[in-house]
Amino acid sequence: MPTVHLLDYVAGNVRSLVNAINKVGYEVEWVRSPEEVAKAHTLILPGVGHFGHCLSQLSSSGFLEPIREHIRSGKPFMGICVGLQAIFEGSAEDPNVPGLGVIPLQLRKFDDKDKSVPHIGWNSAKIRQSTGGLYGLDPESKYYYVHSYAAPYEAGILEGQGWTVATASYGDEEFVGAIARGNVFATQFHPEKSGQAGLRTLRAFLTGKKTESGGITSATTKDGLTRRIIACLDVRTNDQGDLVVTKGDQYDVREKDGVSSGGQVRNLGKPVDMARKYYEQGADEVTFLNITSFRNCPLKDLPMLEILRRTSETVFVPLTIGGGIRDSVDTDGTVVSASEIANMYFQSGADKISIGSDAVLAAEEYYQSGKKLSGKTAIEQISKAYGSQAVVVSIDPKRIYVSGPEETTHHTIKTAFPDSKGQDTCWYQCTIKGGRELRDLDVRQLVQAVEAMGAGEILLNCIDKDGSNSGFDLELIQDVKSAVKIPVIASSGAGNPSHFADVFAGTTTDAALGAGMFHRGEYTVADVKTHLVDTGFVVRKPETEGSFSS
Repeated sequence: MPTVHLLDYVAGNVRSLVNAINKVGYEVEWVRSPEEVAKAHTLILPGVGHFGHCLSQLSSSGFLEPIREHIRSGKPFMGICVGLQAIFEGSAEDPNVPGLGVIPLQLRKFDDKDKSVPHIGWNSAKIRQSTGGLYGLDPESKYYYVHSYAAPYEAGILEGQGWTVATASYGDEEFVGAIARGNVFATQFHPEKSGQAGLRTLRAFLTGKKTESGGITSATTKDGLTRRIIACLDVRTNDQGDLVVTKGDQYDVREKDGVSSGGQVRNLGKPVDMARKYYEQGADEVTFLNITSFRNCPLKDLPMLEILRRTSETVFVPLTIGGGIRDSVDTDGTVVSASEIANMYFQSGADKISIGSDAVLAAEEYYQSGKKLSGKTAIEQISKAYGSQAVVVSIDPKRIYVSGPEETTHHTIKTAFPDSKGQDTCWYQCTIKGGRELRDLDVRQLVQAVEAMGAGEILLNCIDKDGSNSGFDLELIQDVKSAVKIPVIASSGAGNPSHFADVFAGTTTDAALGAGMFHRGEYTVADVKTHLVDTGFVVRKPETEGSFSS
């Protein structure tokens, strides 16, 4: 197999990129020193996270000038995400750290007045002019983006420098989604996480086949994002010690009959197989929540690491992993930081890390300190190294009814669903340990604290709705959306496709998650997307595996 050289400078999840390159017929050889850059024919610079952190890493390791020389030599070069940003002059994310300067323009942060930031999800990459072409891009396809900073697009400027540009729009802002000139190609989106469309793009670049396009003459749609549908798998060991996908009501995952099942852990299938199934049905992301901590094995041998490794070989959409990601002590007594544990998951194929109970405890400390950041929390550690988009906070609130706002110091809402006493005021109390322990913290306090710490997304569960199949808690979701600027994933309560249409129509949520209805085979991800299209929403259409191989 032909070889591609991949620059290794601790860039978050690169395993999925390696798997994607292997999938399209190429081997990967790592470049781990500046001297090795000169040996590379085709060089790929991946990247996730903070512009300043990544460019500082490249600079301190002596990579910048060898990369510039590689580009000047005319040999193929590809940048991905921060790898695209690196070829610009600089970024508002860290004005004191210069980029490679191939393009003398600055990146800027998305305006969050009318939209969530980071920009996370499936968006377009439409070629602006017909000259030059780009590698494998299809104007009908969607690609996976996750970033807060972007290169703003102004018609004619980049083209005047000889670049061919594909753009996407987020709100009123049009930005560079992909760019090419001569031997250089870069994408703001992640091709390795963009399903078959992304694999097609990778293959086209590696084989040198550009796609000609008639171009577009008008601006893209105001908001190019599709509605994200996420499949969530709760994973734990059953009573026989096997890893299974399970699901329960209010987090009780044992069978209820007690006679034929003996009260066994509910086994709905094997995690790797089910993740592949949902990917093929068109899931936009897959989330694994480890609801047991596997505390009795060395951290490097955690079962979830193997699940991620195997899943990322066949599932080319974003993977999130949650459970047990905190400062820990290994079985041999070694102290291991949350950031080091997160890195193990990234190296195994995860794209995002989900933090649950520890986020609640960190938020409590945040308020006790007078809203001062310590820099030591798992959220701060991981977001500093890998970017806010790599950190999801999973929240398990419980509805508490009161006679009126004066009865509690916590943030309340007036609900359209009174309790049995007729009380129509409630607040949402945060919990830890899978809902088993209540804390004196409301959901608004929690989400604002974790946003300040650097979390990039909220996975919003609801204990009252979990397993009910009665639909999402729209009041909770919209209340949280009004409190933060970062994206929110609606979770808990989905029982049929109409519930997804309801949450997108009734709230400004950024994504919606399903679990039990998929696991039980009552509905597929494709059923949900078909219903959303029928009710007027835009979704990503899955592409067949053969679409990139010809």
